[in-house]
Amino acid sequence: MAVSEDTDADNFSIDFVGAGPGDVELLTLRAARLLRSSQVLLYAGSLVPSQVTDLAENAEKHDTSSMVLPQMVELMAARAKAGLRVVRLHSGDPSIYGAIAEQISALRGLGVSVRLTAGVSAYAAAAARLGMELTLPEISQTIILTRTSVRASAMPPNESLAELGRSRATLVIHLSINNLAHVCRTLSPLYGEDCPVVIAYRVGWDDELFLHGTISDIRLQVKRAGLTRTALIFVGLVFAKSAQAAAALATSRLYDAKHSHIFRESSCEESSQ
Repeated sequence: MAVSEDTDADNFSIDFVGAGPGDVELLTLRAARLLRSSQVLLYAGSLVPSQVTDLAENAEKHDTSSMVLPQMVELMAARAKAGLRVVRLHSGDPSIYGAIAEQISALRGLGVSVRLTAGVSAYAAAAARLGMELTLPEISQTIILTRTSVRASAMPPNESLAELGRSRATLVIHLSINNLAHVCRTLSPLYGEDCPVVIAYRVGWDDELFLHGTISDIRLQVKRAGLTRTALIFVGLVFAKSAQAAAALATSRLYDAKHSHIFRESSCEESSQ
C-alpha cells in the first residue's frame, strides 16, 4: 500500500485524531480526511460511534476497549514501521483525559513520532446544544475542567473538588457520574443547594440526554435515568435562567459603543471630534 503524503516514512509517524463528542458532523475537516485515508484505525468502540469509524472504509480496524497499553503500542508501531497510515482515534479532544501521554512516550521510545489533530470537546458541544454561553459577564468568566477520583488515578491535593469549588467558577466535571454523591456533598456548602446542575449524557449521539436540576435534586434524576457512564456534570450559576436573563441585559464591553479597542473607536471619542 502507498504511504500517505502526510506521512514521513523515515520517521514512522502516527496520527492521534480527536473524534469529537459523537456527532460525525462535528469532526474537523482534517480529522475526516485522515480517517478516510487511514489504513489502520485504532479506537475505543464504547466511546466512538460507528458513524465516525465508518469513514475509514478501507482501514484495518481495531477496537481498543479490551486492549492494554503494550498491545496498542506494539500494534501501532508495527503497522507504522510497515509503512501504513495509522490513525489512533480518541473521543472528544485527545488533550483532555485522553491518556495519550503514555502512548506517545512509548511510541517515541520505539522511534515512532506522533502528530495530534484536535477534536471538538464534549463540554463545548454540550454548550452548543444548550444554546448558551458558559462565560457570562459579571456571573462567571472562568471554566474549570476537572474530574474526581473514583477508580482512576488520584487527584493532586491542590486540585480537589473542595479546593476548586472555592472559586465558584463554572465547573465541568468529567468521569464522575458514579461519584455524583461526593460531588453534591462537596459543592453544596460552596455553591448552595439551589445552584443549577446540568448533566450532559452522550452528547452528539443518537441517545443524547440532558438533565436539568440543582445540587439538591440532581442525584434523584440521574438515578431515575439510569446514567452510570459517559456523562458530564456542569455546575454553576451561568445555568440559572435568572443569570442568563441578567447577562442579556448586562452586555459585555466588547460590543459596547462606549468601549474602544484597536479596531474601533468608541462613540464618545467619535462625537468629541
